[in-house]
Amino acid sequence: MSSAAPAADLLQTPLHALHLELGARMVPFAGYAMPVQYPAGLMAEHKQCREAAALFDVSHMGQLRLIGPDAAAALETLVPVDVVDLAAGKQRYAFFTDDQGGLLDDLMITRPPADALDKFGDLFVVVNAGCKDADIAHLKSKIGNRCEVRPLPERALLALQGPKAAEALARLNPGVAALTFMTGGVFTLSTSAGGAECFVTRSGYTGEDGFEISVHQDQAVALARELLAQPEVKAAGLGARDTLRLEGGMCLYGHDIDTTTTPVEAALTWAIQKVRRAGGARAGGYPGAAVIDAQLAEGAKRKRVGLVGLERAPIREGTKLVNADGTELGTVTSGTLGPTVNQPVAMGYLPASHAAVGTEVFAEVRGKRLPMKVAAMPFAPHRYYRG
Repeated sequence: MSSAAPAADLLQTPLHALHLELGARMVPFAGYAMPVQYPAGLMAEHKQCREAAALFDVSHMGQLRLIGPDAAAALETLVPVDVVDLAAGKQRYAFFTDDQGGLLDDLMITRPPADALDKFGDLFVVVNAGCKDADIAHLKSKIGNRCEVRPLPERALLALQGPKAAEALARLNPGVAALTFMTGGVFTLSTSAGGAECFVTRSGYTGEDGFEISVHQDQAVALARELLAQPEVKAAGLGARDTLRLEGGMCLYGHDIDTTTTPVEAALTWAIQKVRRAGGARAGGYPGAAVIDAQLAEGAKRKRVGLVGLERAPIREGTKLVNADGTELGTVTSGTLGPTVNQPVAMGYLPASHAAVGTEVFAEVRGKRLPMKVAAMPFAPHRYYRG
């Protein structure tokens, strides 16, 4: 989870001083000093999110606007996802691909409602922290002649996640309760320092109901304090965010997906709408389309799968997966002892011949072969609010 940058070179989010005040243990991540956990510890923070509400600082992520009437059609030339038909106020998961069908990054796209276009552009996009400079350069070089690509470095991003997130956030503006999963809009959230105009989406990275809140950096601390003052809410760090998303079966870029994996191999084909597939009205036209269409038609030779350990030892990223006679099959890309499911869970890549649920494989850990079974994901059920 850490990067090699020395502490002096690390960037800080607008909430940095607040993290220190709350006793966070800070670590390097994607060039930023980020809280990995607070004094209560990872297990308590994970449980807090599953049972009540947890507040995460994700201000290291890249936020940007795409401005202009051609923005959606332009963005479709870079992703295998339906952007043109995305309705106002709706959000969609997407990914940038390269010419070999590999994944450059995954991202969230929202088309703001009409009353928010002047401040949040024709499209509001959030990309991963470690990829944001490359993503912005990619967008500017490929479609900068068709729409304005405007980064929003002045905005912080907070994620309020958990079954009581809506109850807590609605005290700051009751209107947020009307949002459903993967929708968004502009809301003024009340704080002790006055109203903070925010772009709020009902989405997240934990498998729980929750919200992601884009707020100007100057109002971020006041908003975070207001949220933490709610009885349901406590702060949580990157450690719990990682165990929560892994139990939810969600990919982490640079670990479970990267340029060596295609969306088909990564089991992300659910995100490629029919209109963008071979035979669809707007099929292809994005990097690697021929590779991805061929894999959609014929299947990929390997696949991202969920794995459950049959013994108590957690199976970590990088662990080799083998069959009973020791023949190497693949590699674990993420792994932990799942606090909610109370068993070792992991994700990794296996040949298609070994990807069926129930297939037994072995993880090589310090010279021992530990049995695992391919399992359906998510490991912990998603509890999104769909209305």
